[in-house]
Amino acid sequence: MRIAALTLALGALVAAPLATSIPARPAAAATATTMPGEVIEYGSHPLQAMDFYPASKDFSGPRPLIVFVHGGAWAGGDKSDSTGAAKIRHYTQNGYALASINYRLLPEVDIEDQARDVAAAIARLRDSSADLGVDKRRIVLMGHSAGAHLAALVATDPQWLDNVDMRPGDIAGVVLLDGAAYDVPVQIRDAGPLLGFAYQIAFGSRPARQDQLSPTYHAGGENARRFLLLHVERADAKRQAEMLGEDLKAEGTDAQVMAFPGRGMEGHNLINAMLGRSDSPATVPVDEWLAATVGKAH
Repeated sequence: MRIAALTLALGALVAAPLATSIPARPAAAATATTMPGEVIEYGSHPLQAMDFYPASKDFSGPRPLIVFVHGGAWAGGDKSDSTGAAKIRHYTQNGYALASINYRLLPEVDIEDQARDVAAAIARLRDSSADLGVDKRRIVLMGHSAGAHLAALVATDPQWLDNVDMRPGDIAGVVLLDGAAYDVPVQIRDAGPLLGFAYQIAFGSRPARQDQLSPTYHAGGENARRFLLLHVERADAKRQAEMLGEDLKAEGTDAQVMAFPGRGMEGHNLINAMLGRSDSPATVPVDEWLAATVGKAH
């Protein structure tokens, strides 16, 4: 019975981002990743792997690294279809290396295991930085939707990076794309009965666990050095981004919250799929923030 309830609830969470169909648009804007990357494993499970894309050969010396965490309601998504070819092309051509990671999914594991996976993937890249031609001092963590939550959690709660002999301060910056559940109890209250139940299945019903899985709960401690929180015109995404941004800034962490056009789940999907395209309103602001955070890639 518990497994059936869990499956139904997670199905509701996964379906929510897909509820609004995305209109036809040029192939370059499609979310699917068609560019081949080098597969790097960071564990024994098939999903403990990532695709690595080196910076263009036009650039020399260790390159800044963007580590992307896909969304999918903690129960779906994949590095092969959730990263966005435009993002990969844009950043590698502008001197950044990029790694898009997979992680184990609900209900096979819990969210704590997913945070461990994200931290382990970062550590694998750090340990291979010389071979990969990346600068381990200039790592930026980027996530979309549920991936934004996991990125924020790893960047604010030291326990996950402690497991791999790292600290949140080792992460130069974090870019969060229209994320969810930065404050889990508030997210559950705002979600309504069906999705609220789904979030409770994912995060549990114990207030202490919900707090521990909330980046806002940890914002008062050691954090990654800088944060950029993007949201579209979705009330819950706006509220979540503003709460986390305010909590980070209150404790002296450099955090900026930016709003972008796009309504509902269509806007939620497009801010990720189109990042890196010249017609995405988010591309230039993110580029400028990256340059200020890890130095110009050129």
